Amino acid sequence: MSATPDAFASVPSEHTELSLLEKAWRHRPGILGWLSVTTHQAIGMRYIVTAFIMLLLGGAEALLMRTQLARPNNTFLGPDRYNEIFTTHGTTMMFLFAVPVMEGMAIYLIPLMLGTRNVAFPRLNAFGYWLYLGGCLFLYWGVFTNTAPDVGWFAYPPLSGPQFTPGKRADFWAQMITFTEVSGLCVAAEIIVTIFKMRAPRMSLNRMPLYVWSMLVQSFMVIFAMPAVVIASSYLLSDRTISTHFVNPAEGGDPLAYQHIFWFFGHPEVYIMILPAFGIISEVIAAFSRKPIFGYEAMVYALACIAFLSFIVWAHHMFTVGMPLAAQLFFMLSTMLISIPTGVKVFNWTTTMWRGSLSFEPPMLFAVAFVFLFSIGGFSGLMLAIVPADYQYQDTYFVVAHFHYVLVTGALFAIQAAVYYWLPKWTGHMYDMRIANWHFWLSAIFVNVLFFPQHFLGLAGMPRRIPDYPSQFADWNMVSSIGGFVYGASQILFAYVIWKCVRAGRRVDNRVWEGARGLEWELSSPPPHHSWETPPSEADIARASAH
Repeated sequence: MSATPDAFASVPSEHTELSLLEKAWRHRPGILGWLSVTTHQAIGMRYIVTAFIMLLLGGAEALLMRTQLARPNNTFLGPDRYNEIFTTHGTTMMFLFAVPVMEGMAIYLIPLMLGTRNVAFPRLNAFGYWLYLGGCLFLYWGVFTNTAPDVGWFAYPPLSGPQFTPGKRADFWAQMITFTEVSGLCVAAEIIVTIFKMRAPRMSLNRMPLYVWSMLVQSFMVIFAMPAVVIASSYLLSDRTISTHFVNPAEGGDPLAYQHIFWFFGHPEVYIMILPAFGIISEVIAAFSRKPIFGYEAMVYALACIAFLSFIVWAHHMFTVGMPLAAQLFFMLSTMLISIPTGVKVFNWTTTMWRGSLSFEPPMLFAVAFVFLFSIGGFSGLMLAIVPADYQYQDTYFVVAHFHYVLVTGALFAIQAAVYYWLPKWTGHMYDMRIANWHFWLSAIFVNVLFFPQHFLGLAGMPRRIPDYPSQFADWNMVSSIGGFVYGASQILFAYVIWKCVRAGRRVDNRVWEGARGLEWELSSPPPHHSWETPPSEADIARASAH
């Protein structure tokens, strides 16, 4: 029986299908729509924006500390206020900025890179964001009601116990940990399931971008590491509120047990922040070298090695607590061993650039600076890994210089490289290259003026975590504070670049950068709410995953 024209009247056209798809995925208007949205772009961008607000607050706290430390015998901040600012700065940067902004970028980008429409468990995704926002509000409610925690971002007992810190200050800190770390566990579960179960057809594991691999490995690290800090903070909160005796020595608890549990989380936490940075740098360097990344498989294996080794080095933070010699040797050697897979990555990035068709737009500038400056933090980390030397460096400003080179010129520079790389894709507009270049050069110069003198202060014996110091440390502290203020002021340019891009940047095509690979560049700029109308083709995947 032949079909009549009326037989096809109910078959929707391609235009009608697209209209239905857009209608199904559109964001509902009004406050209820804003609260109930579950698309990965919206939730990912909320993480990113909230985390950058936390960066602004944490940076302001850093400048308050550098003002206090600019000269000896300064009365700008009293000791108690300094301890509050010190604690909220460290807590904000470690728990409320670095990891959440990496997770937000992953929530936004991974479905685009894998050719799927959303993350797994989209409602859990939204729930995780609200938990994270609750943790932010919990901490800063304490700040603005004069009950900010004042026991350091690590909250070691017995100082943080009820005997020495009465009131609710440390309780705010411990409860905030639960909110933010459960949020991190939600995101990790979503990313793992999305990668394993929701990839586009023909997107095999060995075709995934290195950024996706870095987030997969990081998510497994979150699953294993973050429960430890929740347990440690719960022990502390229980001792403070219901008189248990897990870690309170006044009641027979063991404060060193708290340190072991905390640092079992704390050292993998560094790599939870850095592995996504490695993935970002791999994407940026390959794009602006206009070459496939050198040694793709070696880079993946290096990620896995770093993740495994990061769980067996935690006690190098505790060399001076009276550990047995055998334990000191084990943690010293394992810490030095982790430099090998990290060195593989530096070698492969350098080799990717070798004889590449290089161009130095702002993302590439930040990526190259990352490779050089993060390596400084890596070398000082090797120095700290040596037990006899660590007795000299322990609790001095040398340690402060080390971890800020890792986390500022490491994680933060990579985050800014990512923003400059994907911002045109997120907004559909190009930013002002001239101002972005000014932002890079001011940042790259003055971040060294800020942190490099702290190596000298540490070698001279200046202790960290103090609001005042003898006059022999005055000169380098003044230099460091000047660097801090210029570096902080330069970040205003970063905010202005983003604001100007969103408001008035010129429109861009799908593929913003000539050498960019990845499925996200096949979509419009910005991507539609439903991301992919149809699964990407074999040709799209082959072009995006050329190694």
